[in-house]
Amino acid sequence: MTGSVSRAARVTASIGIAAVVGANVWIRLAAAGRIRTPAEAPTTAVAIVLGAQVRDGQPMSFLAGRLDTAVQLFHEGRVGVVLVSGDGNGSSGDEIAAMTEYLVGKGIPHERIVGDPLGLRTYDTCARAVHTFGIERALVVSQAFHVPRIVALSRRVGLDAVGVNSECNCRATSLARNRGREWLLARPRAVVDILLRHGPTVVSEPDDAIEKALAALG
Repeated sequence: MTGSVSRAARVTASIGIAAVVGANVWIRLAAAGRIRTPAEAPTTAVAIVLGAQVRDGQPMSFLAGRLDTAVQLFHEGRVGVVLVSGDGNGSSGDEIAAMTEYLVGKGIPHERIVGDPLGLRTYDTCARAVHTFGIERALVVSQAFHVPRIVALSRRVGLDAVGVNSECNCRATSLARNRGREWLLARPRAVVDILLRHGPTVVSEPDDAIEKALAALG
């Protein structure tokens, strides 16, 4: 009996390892050739910044790094409108309000910023960009460990996305923890989303805020 249990445990562990490795390879291949530094980013109408934790209404290090990249892209004329997508009622606070205030404080006009408070997961941010806001092409901004998953999910839902890596003034332990979570949990879950989902988890009526913001640019 003990030998059977041991063999079953080894088989289960082998399957788990294979699933994690396979998911990471899949995500990397799906994103291959579609990731840039801010200086290499192509000119695109819309940049999408994915939410992360805030504290006392202020972006924490991961989110601040993403927003600073969006600011750079905007002021260099690489994007005209920024979609900030995250949890408007998150456990750490209103990510959308914090992101919008931060960008305005860095010189991006309020009318060039659109918020999606129902981008509760990376998958939903990508799917809602297409299904709710009608975006066909965008730069997606996050840290390097996260960007491949965003690009892979974007392509699955019909968003022609180029990922832009952002810096992060983060502790090494925090970066290591987030990388581990990305490789072991988030990417396998993303593959499940790619295989099984066909639209956003939270469905909303179409929103023309992006279209109006772009039209205002002339």
